[in-house]
Amino acid sequence: MLPCSHVHPRKPPFTLAIAGGSGSGKTSLTRALVGQLGPTECAVLDHDSYYRDQSHLPPAERAATNYDHPESLENDLLARHLAELRAGRAVQRPRYDFATHTRTRVATLVEPRPVIVCEGILLLAVPELRDAFDLRVYVDTPADVRALRRVQRDITERGRTVESVVQQYLETVRPMHERFVEPARTTADLVLGWQHEVHEWAAIVLATMRGRMQGD
Repeated sequence: MLPCSHVHPRKPPFTLAIAGGSGSGKTSLTRALVGQLGPTECAVLDHDSYYRDQSHLPPAERAATNYDHPESLENDLLARHLAELRAGRAVQRPRYDFATHTRTRVATLVEPRPVIVCEGILLLAVPELRDAFDLRVYVDTPADVRALRRVQRDITERGRTVESVVQQYLETVRPMHERFVEPARTTADLVLGWQHEVHEWAAIVLATMRGRMQGD
């Protein structure tokens, strides 16, 4: 386990970004890190929770929105929440309903913790977010693996049809990945290859975090 006790209580939390293409394994890595660090030492902000509320639009327009472009998310709100947590203040993380493309009325309270993990495909593509992290990780997974994982996830977890997932992938996911996500890979401090198991990824990330914390 990462010796978070080495971080002085008065220091701001260590902020970690986990980026990569849709279906690359970011969520699995985040869960593995939280599992090893523990809920009292680690808090999570997922970029997906910060999608803009589309309740003012009819369903057809909501479905046609490009959700893979940086402007589809409230990046300024996430940046403020990261700043608040670093200052030792709790935040209300929004909740997003992917089936209706709307933000729910109930938010989730996130308390400051020694480590703040944030995951999302576009974290490194937005300068105001990218610069807010102490460690930037990019999970590098081949396109065919990511596409298959996305189809499975969107159907089972988000109530989508195969046709709608494929259409979205071809129209926005793939081109936005090539335009924003992949180029941001060069800004990562650590790039993880898809051949490794999740526990191996977690060990690499924790070791890197430990080194940076002890080097402060």
